[in-house]
Amino acid sequence: MLGKTGRNVSIVGLGTWQLGADWGNVDPAQAQAVLAAAAEAGVTFFDTADVYGDGRSEQAIGAFLADNPGLDITVATKMGRRVEQTPENYNLANFREWTDRSRRNLGMDCLDLVQLHCPPTAVYSNAEVYDALDTLVADGAIRNYGVSVERTDEALEAIRHEGTSTVQIIFNAFRLKPLDEVLPAAQAAGVGVIARVPLASGLLSGKYTKDTSFAENDHRNYNRTGSAFDVGETFSGVDFEQGLKAVAEFEELVPDGVSTAQAAIAWIAAQDGISTVIPGARNVDQARSNAAAAGVSGIDATFDVGVREIYDRYFRESIHPRW
Repeated sequence: MLGKTGRNVSIVGLGTWQLGADWGNVDPAQAQAVLAAAAEAGVTFFDTADVYGDGRSEQAIGAFLADNPGLDITVATKMGRRVEQTPENYNLANFREWTDRSRRNLGMDCLDLVQLHCPPTAVYSNAEVYDALDTLVADGAIRNYGVSVERTDEALEAIRHEGTSTVQIIFNAFRLKPLDEVLPAAQAAGVGVIARVPLASGLLSGKYTKDTSFAENDHRNYNRTGSAFDVGETFSGVDFEQGLKAVAEFEELVPDGVSTAQAAIAWIAAQDGISTVIPGARNVDQARSNAAAAGVSGIDATFDVGVREIYDRYFRESIHPRW
């Protein structure tokens, strides 16, 4: 169940940042193929944002849904990153403008779920922001709203507000802090948790080496120091070479017949309080493989202990205090 939305969604969803921008170029036909492969594999939750490719990701999903009207897909989008990041820009007039644009891009009269897209911290505690979001629900522009956050304290603040249906947060084997308070608080409040960056920007796929290079327009190249946006969005904020060492140990935990990426996704999905995990996919094979993680077995207590030990040795000191 996806929190207060009342919607049942697949435990493995699809993140579609890759279908818009910041991961190199994506052919529109390839984007449609990825969406189709995910849906065929049982994925019923797509996550996007109005800034992914300046709307291209939303438009791709809208085109796919128009061509497949019988599919029961829940679409979550995000808003707020199209303007200067100051708290006063998070107001009803802008919300209406942004959601109207997303409705056009997605071909939807009423959006399933709209999330504030990692706004300034002060926004999460502003009652007027939640009143404006409630107005959008009352107007029939959106059915539900939630937040996407960078930090656990932002998630906890949003969970306090009655209207918050979901919280989206970075959570993976290299970012364990949400286990401490966010997941228990969300469960207690009936708020859904959407786990993003589950593969630490691909580190936890086990496919990278110290010689791996990324395209100039790929955030894994240009945002390693956080010069474009929060560095926690790129490799979960971990040092790339340290991440490679940790992945080598993580791979030793992976059960036979399971890919490294599938094990990483399945471990997240097994945590109490997680509603859905949203790995991205740039091709059909990735989409199918990620979706299959929902049926992976062997992610047991021993695996869980191993994940936590790796985190404690490699990342707790640098990651835990920051996000």
